[in-house]
Amino acid sequence: MEEIKNEQELQAPQQQSLVSAEKQAAAKPQPKRNRLSFGKVFLAALLAVVVGSVVSFLFWISLFSGLSALVEPQTKPIPESAILKIDFKECLTDAPSKSPFNIDFATMQPISSLTLFNALQAIEAAESDDRIKGIYINITGTGSATADLLEELREAIVKFKQSGKFVVAYNEVYSQWMYYFCSVADKVYMQPEGTFSLTGLSLSTMFYKGLIDKLGVEVDILRPTVCKYKSAVEPFFLDKMSEANRAQMQALADNMWSVLTEAVSASRGISVEELNRLTNELAVNLPQEALDHKLIDGLKYQDQMEELFKEEYGIEDLNFVSLGDYAKGLTPDVSKLSAPKVAIVYANGQVMDGNGSDDNIYGYTMAREIREVADDEDVKAVVLRVNSPGGSALASDIIWREVELLKAKKPVIVSMGSYAASGGYYISAPADAIVADKLTLTGSIGVFGMLPSVGKALKDKVGITVDAVNTNTYSDMGNGFSALKPAEYQALMKGVDRVYERFTSLVAQGRNLTIEKVLEIAEGRVWSGAEAQKIGLVDTCGGLTAAIAIAVDKAELGENYQIVEKKSAAEGFMAILEQLGGTVKASITKDSELVKLYEEYKNVEQIITRKGIYTYCPYDLTIE
Repeated sequence: MEEIKNEQELQAPQQQSLVSAEKQAAAKPQPKRNRLSFGKVFLAALLAVVVGSVVSFLFWISLFSGLSALVEPQTKPIPESAILKIDFKECLTDAPSKSPFNIDFATMQPISSLTLFNALQAIEAAESDDRIKGIYINITGTGSATADLLEELREAIVKFKQSGKFVVAYNEVYSQWMYYFCSVADKVYMQPEGTFSLTGLSLSTMFYKGLIDKLGVEVDILRPTVCKYKSAVEPFFLDKMSEANRAQMQALADNMWSVLTEAVSASRGISVEELNRLTNELAVNLPQEALDHKLIDGLKYQDQMEELFKEEYGIEDLNFVSLGDYAKGLTPDVSKLSAPKVAIVYANGQVMDGNGSDDNIYGYTMAREIREVADDEDVKAVVLRVNSPGGSALASDIIWREVELLKAKKPVIVSMGSYAASGGYYISAPADAIVADKLTLTGSIGVFGMLPSVGKALKDKVGITVDAVNTNTYSDMGNGFSALKPAEYQALMKGVDRVYERFTSLVAQGRNLTIEKVLEIAEGRVWSGAEAQKIGLVDTCGGLTAAIAIAVDKAELGENYQIVEKKSAAEGFMAILEQLGGTVKASITKDSELVKLYEEYKNVEQIITRKGIYTYCPYDLTIE
């Protein structure tokens, strides 16, 4: 009260001049002030800025989400007569994204995506839907699907054709994999001035040894001598493929090409030998050449295709419904809402240590998800959809243990996507059965470690040196500045060898193979799904639908079951921020002209920043 009174006494009357007020203030002793410190003012201001930023961030996220909901077309009712159109306007993905954002920040447009499971459900539902008269495959460019996703969709369309409904394909451009997919149609057409590619497959990888040598970086490679096919580290100490790597890559390319040509041969009635002759002679590049060699059935413009539906199939009112819109319109069978569940659990991305919320597999996070379905009494069987090139050996072992515990409670069937190799195979091995696509890359039962050291490069290139004091002989082992000493290398190799021994023993246990057989087919070698079936690493070739059918059978559910997807999402504010950063970066770079170099940069960054021992598939292949 005294402080307030003194301050009031200092206040000059309004009519008093400024000069007299200053004199009066100078004549009187200065009163005590309210003790609001600078620190408190600063912290209060900082808090206001933080709160304001958070509120602003949430506002914009809400705005983006709202705009997305407004801009994204609403699903229209299906007409009484319609054609299901597969155009890949939606991004076809193997697993649901964990990102809470569905905005392309580069264009500020909503991103429409469709999971493989939803696409397969839609095609299956269309078989018995009287409103759907047939399927029209009309894709501009090459589409967004990978080869293995095309394989599973193609098989679904083969089954759809048994309903007696038509399937027609039309494109302006046919890449090899898109033609593989479209060749399943009853009739295949193309634009008269389009392009047709039939050149064979080329698998390539990039090597960095020349760059590393120029930079002066030293790299210690930790790889068991028996893992001669484990070529993840080859780009860092070789400038071309080793003979072992070349042999396995050639086998992969040949197997993939045989899947393509055999499927086309069966659909078009052209022998595999003839397809290879046409390919080797570059005999098919122009639309007329494709027609002459019976790869397509006609050359038409878009408006002529519309007439074809009317004349050949008697459809007067052309109503096309996209695969994505049709999938959104499907409603669950209410009679099975209380039925036993078959859960699809997604293991999608690289295997990483710890917890995480991005589109990768984190050891602790994945273990927790598996434990949840294990404890859910309503879930009677689990399909583990694995789409992973592997990663951390430790995280893989943590997940392996949870799959093993899950199998003790209920059937576990693994469905393999593009990759289920190295660490991806590690977590698959305990399953009751393994189902792989023919084009799946699997196996790669091997292990490696790699330690780059930059001390010499820093000294020679920029004049920076590093010095340290140590308490023991090898205290600075693996510090990233100096190469490993012989004793250090041997010590680390003990861990690498131990992981390989455990990996191979777990495969032998899970697949009911002798250890001698596993060692024979291991060595880090990658196999296609078709080849993996022959050597016992896979039980059968098929897709997600086949894996679900096996799970239902093993759980003895008959016809009374429902399928549920175990979907993960970012949790917590920091996880959402992490997702936002990744989403923005991905959306901005994905259409960049430098996207291929950016992908290579990410691969190098991931390899050289890893710590520990890794079970990782050596391939990030460019398929041409």
